[in-house]
Amino acid sequence: MKAKPLLPALLAAATLALSFGAHAQEAEIRKALGQRIPQFGKIDEVVATPMKGLYEVRVGTDVFYTDAKGNYIIQGELIDTQARRNLTEDRINKLTAIDFSALPLKDAFTIVRGNGKRKLAVFEDPNCGYCKRFEKDLQNVDNVTVYLFLYPILSPDSAEKSRNLWCAKDRAAAWQDLMVRDKVPEAATCDTGAVQRNLAFGKKHKITGTPTVLFADGTRVPGAIGAAAIEKRFAEIGTASN
Repeated sequence: MKAKPLLPALLAAATLALSFGAHAQEAEIRKALGQRIPQFGKIDEVVATPMKGLYEVRVGTDVFYTDAKGNYIIQGELIDTQARRNLTEDRINKLTAIDFSALPLKDAFTIVRGNGKRKLAVFEDPNCGYCKRFEKDLQNVDNVTVYLFLYPILSPDSAEKSRNLWCAKDRAAAWQDLMVRDKVPEAATCDTGAVQRNLAFGKKHKITGTPTVLFADGTRVPGAIGAAAIEKRFAEIGTASN
């Protein structure tokens, strides 16, 4: 009977041992934190970070760090000084990315400029001052299709204005009048189920502020970014206009 090569067997055994060790470490951290910090609820994931002895603990899209025993918790950002990257930010961006093709576009209205080939989606509140600044800057971006999701989270008046905007005969024109020219939309009524679905979608995906901009590659940018930043992002994802 021919003997099996020793090296592959040793490598397989070492891999199995490492895997078992990782699972045991994860179980120990889960148990310790579950007992000591029950407010965490369900811990979705525990993984080792590039920093020796430091582990990432993920609860939904929230990221924490702990030692191998779960004795300490760090809530903050992990920076790779060699690569000059914010590892926490990279991780959260990945966790909160939204599949652009999964957006409920029927619950948005569109604004098209130029050939419209570049696409982005925006969640905005009609009473948001930052949104108005964003919309004015967005006038300088050409060859784009904007999917506008009404997202009234600031006040009861936001809900009323969102209803009037959604029920307007020309939603895009009414939106531009309000955000760029401060012309309040006329009162109108219709089925505003789309706005309620937007709120539910945003809650599910932890959209907590406006404007929130979503690009076609799934990345999101919170806040009122300028036209130059939008153009830069389009170029980075390979959809710059010709």
